[in-house]
Amino acid sequence: MMQIETRYNYEKIWTPTQERDLLKIIEEEVGNADVAGTLSYIKEAIKGGKEITVGSCKFRKKGV
Repeated sequence: MMQIETRYNYEKIWTPTQERDLLKIIEEEVGNADVAGTLSYIKEAIKGGKEITVGSCKFRKKGV
């Protein structure tokens, strides 16, 4: 299972984040959009080592 780290624009350090918390963050950032679909998109986008920004939060695969 992929471990994901998050960082808000105002933060300086990356934080390991569990999936249930990722869903909450995404919901806060995108509202009532497809939260699970957005998480799937994020996982696909970051598995190659990229960072992706959703709203004011960045996501990356742990260990990058």
